[in-house]
Amino acid sequence: MCGRYASSRRPEDLIEEFEVVDSRVPEPLAPDYNVAPTKEVYAVVERPPSKESEEPPERQLRVLRWGLVPSWAKDVKIGSRMINARMETVAEKPAYRRALASRRCLLPADGYFEWYPTDEQTKSGKPKKQPFFIRPKDGGTLAMAGLYEIWRDPAKAEDADDRFLWTCTVITTDAPDDLGKIHDRMPLMVEPDQWAAWLDPRTEKGSVLDLLVPAAPGLLEAYPVSTMVNAVKNNGPELVEPLALS
Repeated sequence: MCGRYASSRRPEDLIEEFEVVDSRVPEPLAPDYNVAPTKEVYAVVERPPSKESEEPPERQLRVLRWGLVPSWAKDVKIGSRMINARMETVAEKPAYRRALASRRCLLPADGYFEWYPTDEQTKSGKPKKQPFFIRPKDGGTLAMAGLYEIWRDPAKAEDADDRFLWTCTVITTDAPDDLGKIHDRMPLMVEPDQWAAWLDPRTEKGSVLDLLVPAAPGLLEAYPVSTMVNAVKNNGPELVEPLALS
């Protein structure tokens, strides 16, 4: 599972790194070191320049809400339960299979958080959990594989500017042994040489999952961080600072 991550890159840096040709970001998002479900996040997508255009898809940077709301959903609240899509079932699940066919995205992150149960116990008798931050060793951007959907709010007028809600989910897979010791699931990443094929809505659905691979051994590093990250209200670079364990 990926339930929290950090995203502090500026839109202009993401535009350069991901070779975006069309920025659809109305206002830059503030650096977020505690991204939680239903928050707004950056996403890289490829879409035609306009609805009527027959031109090839263009790479865009957009702001989406984390937590996918299928187009057929009756209530936006369903999105809070759809922050992750399992690679093993994403092609069959009704909530994700249409998005997998033509609405794939990249979700840029500095890294993500997972919690490891310790030998200590809380007052209720449950194991205390130590948060870890997992990021690329080279300090680069983690391009998480994602899907997005566009949901039409039936309560909004036909000409309302905000009648469409763009939402997304992170695709996850089994974590390798070194990271699996912390948590058994992790976000799938897309290597730079596969970005074009993954984003292009014309890529055959049957081959897109072959573009996704778990992180290569040694690519990511994990280290303990402050339990301040447990509370969504806490936000700042101190949340990703390494913590010395006793």
